[in-house]
Amino acid sequence: MSDASPSMNDAILQVEHLSMKFGGLVAIGDLSFQARRGEITALIGPNGAGKTTVFNCITGFYKPSEGMITLSRRDGSSFLLERLPNHEIPARAKVARTFQNIRLFSGMTLLENLLVAQHNKLMKASGYTVLGLFGFSGYRMASAESIDLARHWLEKADLVDRADDPAGDLPYGAQRRLEIARAMCTGPELLCLDEPAAGLNPKESMALNALLMDIKDNTGTSILLIEHDMAVVMQISDHVVVLEYGRKISDGSPHAVRTDPRVIAAYLGVEDEDVETVLTEVGDEDVIEQLDTGPDSAHGPGTSSSFLAGPVTDTVGHSEGERVTVSKAASKAGQVDARSSAAASKPSAAKSSAAKPATKAPVKPKTPGVSNRRGGRK
Repeated sequence: MSDASPSMNDAILQVEHLSMKFGGLVAIGDLSFQARRGEITALIGPNGAGKTTVFNCITGFYKPSEGMITLSRRDGSSFLLERLPNHEIPARAKVARTFQNIRLFSGMTLLENLLVAQHNKLMKASGYTVLGLFGFSGYRMASAESIDLARHWLEKADLVDRADDPAGDLPYGAQRRLEIARAMCTGPELLCLDEPAAGLNPKESMALNALLMDIKDNTGTSILLIEHDMAVVMQISDHVVVLEYGRKISDGSPHAVRTDPRVIAAYLGVEDEDVETVLTEVGDEDVIEQLDTGPDSAHGPGTSSSFLAGPVTDTVGHSEGERVTVSKAASKAGQVDARSSAAASKPSAAKSSAAKPATKAPVKPKTPGVSNRRGGRK
């Protein structure tokens, strides 16, 4: 084994072919992505895309049906998270998380909330006995260190002046920052944040961004976050992964994801025949040009389904012969791929229309099968 320390750009988290099934219902289908060390990776997608299910698999709340989740620490050790008991994921793999709903001890002070996060260290210093009650020197030293660490993170979260106030008295945005400060008191190498900007006003979002950038720049902790606030995602993320109905539809830099027609269509949620119209109205020429290219197979599996995939009108196959009901038109990203395939399969028609005098704008081909499914549209 090499003694060289790992580079800041290697993968701290490697998710490979992750699937999560509830009976015959597929919440996550063959998902693969990386989160690089020292970066902020955002996991985004419309409601019901499976983002929190992915988090629950990473942090041990769910055991995935298939796939591997590898966490590589700075010291060179690695852990298969799907095989670890859930209580060992924060303790040994150094993964911490926050939740969509705030889970503070509202009756405790801010300082006490951050000390609770360090209970493992304090219990070890006490010898798991009552030695702390008798002023054991090792416990006194550990207790002082814990208080110093708690005050450090209260300062980082701009909350040190309220250290002795009950956590429940804080404004909502301050409670969000306190949750993150509490998670950082556990010394994580990977911090998983589930919608940290949900419900924040613009000023609170700016304070949150500042805290996350400070964590990234000064601690070396890598951040994986789920977020619906695109202003937060685009400002602070180094890498973005987009899900729709349990499958990955885009993976790359914030700029690349923002101009991906699959992502635009998935977020707009427009009717089948209106996808291209809305993309045209967006006015980004690079996006429009991508509609005339073939589908990008590098973005993961072609077909997956979810128990949130909408009306039951068709079936699709999965591994080992499993078949799951899912609507043909559920995926807006899939419609963009289908439209691109249809355009790419008719080069002669495109050449013919280019040779004729331009009397009116050419009509692009509709998504296969769409017009026949909608009553009254020929």
